[in-house]
Amino acid sequence: MKVPSYNWNYLIAISLVSAMGGLLFGYDWVVIGGAKPFYEPFFGITGSAFLQGWAMSCALAGCLAGAVISGWLSDRFGRKKLLLLSAALFIAASLGTGAAETFSAFVIFRIIGGVGIGLASNLSPMYIAEITPANVRGRFVSINQLTIVVGILAAQLINWRIAEPVPLGSTVAEILNSWNGQTGWRWMFFACTAPATLFFILMWFVPESPRWLAKYPARQSRALKILTKIGGTEFAGSEMKYIIESLKADTGKSELPLLKQPGISKILLVGIVIAVFQQWCGINVIFNYAQEIFSGAGYSVSDILFNIVITGSVNLIFTFVGMFTVDRLGRKALMLFGAGGLAGIFAVTGTMYFFHVQGLPLLIMVVTAIACYAMSLAPVTWVVLSEIFPNRIRGAAMSVATFALWAACFVLTYTFPLLNAVLKASGTFWLYGMICLIGFWFILKKLPETKGKTLEEIEKELT
Repeated sequence: MKVPSYNWNYLIAISLVSAMGGLLFGYDWVVIGGAKPFYEPFFGITGSAFLQGWAMSCALAGCLAGAVISGWLSDRFGRKKLLLLSAALFIAASLGTGAAETFSAFVIFRIIGGVGIGLASNLSPMYIAEITPANVRGRFVSINQLTIVVGILAAQLINWRIAEPVPLGSTVAEILNSWNGQTGWRWMFFACTAPATLFFILMWFVPESPRWLAKYPARQSRALKILTKIGGTEFAGSEMKYIIESLKADTGKSELPLLKQPGISKILLVGIVIAVFQQWCGINVIFNYAQEIFSGAGYSVSDILFNIVITGSVNLIFTFVGMFTVDRLGRKALMLFGAGGLAGIFAVTGTMYFFHVQGLPLLIMVVTAIACYAMSLAPVTWVVLSEIFPNRIRGAAMSVATFALWAACFVLTYTFPLLNAVLKASGTFWLYGMICLIGFWFILKKLPETKGKTLEEIEKELT
């Protein structure tokens, strides 16, 4: 068979639209960090570590719910309908959170947004993996991570530009009575409504996943038509043959019993550990608790918001590095680089905190950690999770792995203030460094290389 000529414009267009779920995920996830200094005085929770932790982590409870329902619902109703649902939830959460007058309402709408994150974080990379050819799949799935990073940077820039300068040494009462404390933080959340609405509109023009359609004989003609548009007649015929063969052995079986089969359960365990490690490596506390991290380094609130923009810019730049190396160097090599690199960086960062090093040196270490993470663990984890699970149970298995990821994120986010109080910043970063060493060992021993293989070839090898 000749090498197919792919319809690159079509592939890029539908990948970018579906990856807008990642953009909203990134924005909604990070926007709260910039709003934190202002909504806490508004709701009167500055003196309660418990309520501060709950405000930051409540959205993750929604993420867990979204992850649980995403696999089951997407295997029954398709990837497209669930991505539309996530867009609608983002719209509701943006408007509701910004308009909240009570802490309870704030939490409820943050949880609704979290459900949207749980859906999008599972379905966007899975959808892209199911529509793209094997030789470029890593790069295309990484588009989702790129849009997450763009969403993160957008939130950081918007927070920085919305917030009026805060004089050094401002009291809680002064912040509460300022424009930032009454109105500014609301517009940080409202701003997400525009991209969420655009995502909802554009998703109507995106086709359903051909690999989901192929599970149903009556819909296989639609799947063939979509694959033909992607790569031509020969490509479509070859892909349909592999897809149907991979589904035959499991026809008629429900997803949950399949997850317990020895070969599949082993793959599922690898996916769960990789997902948990991406969170417990510790880098995400820099985004969620940037205020505490940079204030501990001697920066004011206004300086902190600017430094957060710097970290977001570095995050974006090095995500491109990861995108253009994942199909060349391979998934495993980049994951090992990320785990080992972060272990060393966190060892140095913890030492700096221990000896009370402040200012630029500490900012450089934080930026270096983000660069290392952005080109390795951040994009590659989603690539691996979207690849290693068999066609028949990909939705259910991705749901389990994504649930594990958000459960780990919840634990990480909620425990950081507690760890920071007990171990101080130095001990906390040393702990994350030790976790990175454990992750390095697991990746070295257990993670298979999936570079350049079709989803069906990966399934055959692993099971």
